[in-house]
Amino acid sequence: MGRTAPAHDHLSVRAYGASHGCHDHGHFQILVGLEGALELEIAGRGQRIAAGDGCVVPPGERHDFEARQGARCLVLDSHASDWALAMPGPTAATQALARYLAEACARGLPRALALGPTLLLESWLPEGSAPRRARRAIDWSALADWARTRWAHEAIEVGDLAARAHLSPAQFAARCREELGLSTQRWLRGLQLEQARRLRAQGLPVAEAARRSGYRSPSALTAALRRRA
Repeated sequence: MGRTAPAHDHLSVRAYGASHGCHDHGHFQILVGLEGALELEIAGRGQRIAAGDGCVVPPGERHDFEARQGARCLVLDSHASDWALAMPGPTAATQALARYLAEACARGLPRALALGPTLLLESWLPEGSAPRRARRAIDWSALADWARTRWAHEAIEVGDLAARAHLSPAQFAARCREELGLSTQRWLRGLQLEQARRLRAQGLPVAEAARRSGYRSPSALTAALRRRA
């Protein structure tokens, strides 16, 4: 199945039996053998996953599977694109990590399960490479709407916006410059001026438009309007 919404990577331990299975999916699937042997056919290529063996199934590739004598595998369903760089099979360190993560699945250890997907990827990549860290997306439109609802009641500073985006002020400033091409102060002041102009166009007095847009005084709004005229 393809992704229809943002999804999290998921670790589990799965048991396979003699019943034949077949499917494909829109994410990477990583398997590491724990017990028994799982027979796979990936895009027409046969592969056997015994204890300590492993493979990376790319998105969209159909794979058939069965384990005539039964098998257990650690399975990671992952949306991390760096799995395309992974080596064909797991290293000794990966095998040891997989055994620990299988125990974490059985015991329901939340920290291990949260960090496990990234650690498994790091251990599987070739030496000298490292996965790119996924960044939390900033919904700039929603952030602007949040600020507009508060200007009339409290002063909004860049630090408040950064905290709302779960970033430090420095990180937020860098993302603002990178994604919007503006400094944080310029972006914030632009939002305020845009709202003030809209309120004035609706017929509100300068003092009320200034209050609802976060300006310190009507004269501060008047000066800003003159500068941007």
